[in-house]
Amino acid sequence: MTTQTAAAQLIRRSGLIAIIRGQFSRQQVVGIAETLLANQIVVVEVTLNTTGALTAITYLREHFADKMLVGAGTVRTAEQLRAVLDAGAQFTVSPNLDLATVELAQRRDLLHLPGVFTPTEVQNAFVAGCRMVKLFPSEIVGPRYLRALRAPLDDVELVPTGGISPANVAEYVQAGAVAAGIGSALVTGPQQELADLAVRAQALRAAWDEAVHAG
Repeated sequence: MTTQTAAAQLIRRSGLIAIIRGQFSRQQVVGIAETLLANQIVVVEVTLNTTGALTAITYLREHFADKMLVGAGTVRTAEQLRAVLDAGAQFTVSPNLDLATVELAQRRDLLHLPGVFTPTEVQNAFVAGCRMVKLFPSEIVGPRYLRALRAPLDDVELVPTGGISPANVAEYVQAGAVAAGIGSALVTGPQQELADLAVRAQALRAAWDEAVHAG
């Protein structure tokens, strides 16, 4: 099994990718990750526009080992991809489709989820080797658009990101989302209490699991 395949399988099983973005200290990032892990959210994405992102990724890998899948987000260029690989990222996510970045990820056997929005972008990502992509920003178009994309493009796994919450996550599951990127509905910012994060994580975990089991 390739590294890409293993990461994709874990993302499918978990269903939820927690996005950490903002001005956090390393101690706060670790606290967030520990709280997520305690509430059965085992995939995290630290965006590159987070304070000390590369250091945080390295520390999370060392701290959690195989208990958590640690990725890097907002990876927009091949140069950035090289940097997060050196930091230990196990997968990468981008808001855009940059073919040089995709090509490097393929060569390095790294799961890269490019950001796509149109059918043409989905197909271009597919031809470049991506079988799992990030639909972004999903709140602009919602679950109906995801379902419409999947009709002709059903061999590409879509991970909607943006505007997803416990209130609408079931709609995305029913529309065919293989997983979902969760940002401010989960990690709200550096002033957030970990107790609040735990409540949000529990609600999302329960909503996702219920939707998946409902079929």
